[in-house]
Amino acid sequence: MIAIRRLTLRDFRSYPSLDQRFAGRSVILSGPNGSGKTNLLEAISLLSPGRGLRSARLSDVRRQGAEGFGIGASLGGDEEPDETRLSIRSAPPRPERREARVDGEPASGPGVFLDYIALSWLTPAQDRLFVEGASERRRFLDRMTLTQDPAHARASSAYETAMRQRTAALTGPRAPDPRLLSVLETQMAEAGVAVAAARRTTAAMLARGYAALQEGAFPGAVVALEGMLEEALAERSASDVEAEFLETLAANRRRDAEAGRALSGPHRSDLHVTHADKDQPARLCSTGEQKALLIGLVLAGAAARKDSAEVPLVLLLDEVAAHLDADRREALAGILETLGCQAFMTGTDADLFAAWEGRAEHFAVRQGELVPLG
Repeated sequence: MIAIRRLTLRDFRSYPSLDQRFAGRSVILSGPNGSGKTNLLEAISLLSPGRGLRSARLSDVRRQGAEGFGIGASLGGDEEPDETRLSIRSAPPRPERREARVDGEPASGPGVFLDYIALSWLTPAQDRLFVEGASERRRFLDRMTLTQDPAHARASSAYETAMRQRTAALTGPRAPDPRLLSVLETQMAEAGVAVAAARRTTAAMLARGYAALQEGAFPGAVVALEGMLEEALAERSASDVEAEFLETLAANRRRDAEAGRALSGPHRSDLHVTHADKDQPARLCSTGEQKALLIGLVLAGAAARKDSAEVPLVLLLDEVAAHLDADRREALAGILETLGCQAFMTGTDADLFAAWEGRAEHFAVRQGELVPLG
């Protein structure tokens, strides 16, 4: 199985340096709060587009007093554990920019890494995903979409860039150039429909994934997308929806200028999740049920891509066992083993991971070091 076989860190948060090899199985990291468990997961998460699982500024993740940081991961199988080397480092003159490399050769950015590895994560901060604002649910959905479709990152970036430029043109001190607005709105329409279509594909993928799991420990969910483009694509062709969105943007220039932002588009869509067995919206479920629904969504996504994905999936599960009973912990360990994807899991209590004995490597995290257990 292709997996992360080696992780190196330099001046990253609490780690002056780290060079750790892994056997290719799942990895458990246990230790007290503040020992650096989540920092390791965050480092891995930065080997992908975006700002990682903490959404932190890059200037904030370097170790205090250091000029920059570096992260490296080797991917490979049993025969070639160092088959591919992915690495990033901060660029001191531009602290919010990552310099990416593949096997030592410069790459255009972390988006290139999507050709080699897919990353999905759950953190305690996401436990309120179903009861807070739509932006976090969109971010969660888009992260899942990236594990299936690397092009989603490019479409999302193109849409956001064109939208910001259009807003700047509409709200600037000078009258906006209609030709420039037309170009930007065309870019928004093309990229926006691509974003919405990819999200719809992910929703359908999750339904297939739940069927493939055949495991009742985590509740099934019905996923629905609320958004003008996502809903329109259910009834009309992508080209028709794109033309309609382009007309909407042109007609709403005055309204968007007054609001200081675009009021229509996939950046305003929402994800609705319903507990399938109870036919109850996730936002009304108990805290434990919401956690189980979240884990079920991630597992369903992994199950859907199991036999078709061209790149390995690595799951980053922070404090995943804390709110699960013994039966669900046992079920989770078995599902991850069946899916064949590598997971990095953290927890303060090592005893919560008894179900993973023989199924995962276990390390105690102690002030910048990983100490093998068992």
